[in-house]
Amino acid sequence: MTTTRPAGRPVISDSRVELPPGAAPDDPRFVNEDLLPVPVARRRWTTYNFAALWVGMAHNIPSWLLASGLVALGMDWKQAVLTIALANVIVLLPMLLTGHAGPKYGIPFPVLARASFGLRGANLPALIRAGVACAWFGIQTWIGGQGVFILLDKVFGGWAEASRIGGQPWTLWLCFVLFWALELALIYRGMETLRRFENWAAPFVIVGALVLLWWVAAKAGGLGPLLDQPSKLGWGADFWPVFFPALMGMIAFWATLSLNIPDFTRFGAGQRAQVWGQALGLPTTMTLFALLSVLVTSGSQAVYGAPVWDPVALAAKTDNVFGLLFALVTVVVATLSVNIAANVVSPAYDLANLAPKRIDFRTGALITGVVGVLIMPWKLTATPELYIFTWLGLVGGLLGTVAGILIADYWLVRRTVLDLEGLYRVDGPYWYRGGWNPAAVLAFLVGGVLAVGGSHSAPGAGPFPEDGLIPVLKPLADYGWAVGLAASLLLYTALMRRGGAVRSSARSS
Repeated sequence: MTTTRPAGRPVISDSRVELPPGAAPDDPRFVNEDLLPVPVARRRWTTYNFAALWVGMAHNIPSWLLASGLVALGMDWKQAVLTIALANVIVLLPMLLTGHAGPKYGIPFPVLARASFGLRGANLPALIRAGVACAWFGIQTWIGGQGVFILLDKVFGGWAEASRIGGQPWTLWLCFVLFWALELALIYRGMETLRRFENWAAPFVIVGALVLLWWVAAKAGGLGPLLDQPSKLGWGADFWPVFFPALMGMIAFWATLSLNIPDFTRFGAGQRAQVWGQALGLPTTMTLFALLSVLVTSGSQAVYGAPVWDPVALAAKTDNVFGLLFALVTVVVATLSVNIAANVVSPAYDLANLAPKRIDFRTGALITGVVGVLIMPWKLTATPELYIFTWLGLVGGLLGTVAGILIADYWLVRRTVLDLEGLYRVDGPYWYRGGWNPAAVLAFLVGGVLAVGGSHSAPGAGPFPEDGLIPVLKPLADYGWAVGLAASLLLYTALMRRGGAVRSSARSS
């Protein structure tokens, strides 16, 4: 059953909006097939598809290392798991809020950003998001290639002693290139292939993690002493200065997806599918994976006398060829599932939004793959201060700022009502001033400065001044994501309402 609005745009009875056949805008500066709304008939991702997507993305090596990193800061296993669980419940909220536009309008993140930033201004948040994704793609690909290299060296022997190129064995470069090519070949087949891959990858990776736990527990004769170790921080004055920065770090782990989740929810069969799928998939999976990480690491300490935090290094300690091959496949599947979904889909759409006439989804994915190599991830991982504390730390605060603007515009200013056709027209309500919305730019600048202006480093431990880039903002530095989101949300809402920019011309729903 459908109804027809006066402007001729049909609205499905369950509030999902689509353009009628033949009514798609055709301005090549802002339109290509990948940026147009997904037709309702093709929005068929179910609750299971979204839950499987998150299971596949959450089960990866960096996720595994989150809990162990918190324990290294002095937390016990209960504090570490609690911190990760709380962070993922918090980040789920903006995920669901920005994800709402996907099933309703069938649009990707850069098109949604046009409503707040303007048709041209949307390239600002899109390119920030794309840059983060390209760097993460390179990092994850290098990690995946290293995992394959370590396990194949254990199976065949001698790989680590191969002649060196650029300081690394040529066999490691081979694993990196092959892993890179496999990722691009998979994503080049499109989003439907990704959906099918995530459906079977998710349960496979869970089984792999449980097998690793069973193997370690069997060798340890129990789960080891780690669960009995008290917190070095307690629950008092020493705990909170560590807890809040750690909480922001755990939130920032998925802050990127809280922006571009419409890239996936646009294929959703409805709001129920995306809400329940994400709620069941993200916080539960991350918490379970953190718990598995702690338990397995505990067992490794009992077996080897010292904790082995890296699951690849731990799996490599077995002499069972079948076990090594199973671990190899698990590492490949786990890294593929997160890297393709989290770090290729977004920049593919973001780059397409930059030049729709020249770049489609597949071309954007290939560009992402090339940029991910050009950033030389082997150097970034060798010097984490350069990547994590300098570049990603700054960009993480900016991502929260963008999320605040998107949420404010869609929920507080427009009450989820968008002019769907207007998102693609220069004479529509989102053209603002030359394609840029000054309110969004100002809110972004103010929120960004508040979020990252206080960035500071301990002497010799990073690139920032000890007192912060802007000393008066130093107390805000440990809360960058939350500060950026709150500041931009409040300022953008105030500017738009004061300027009378809540447009009644948003007619599509």
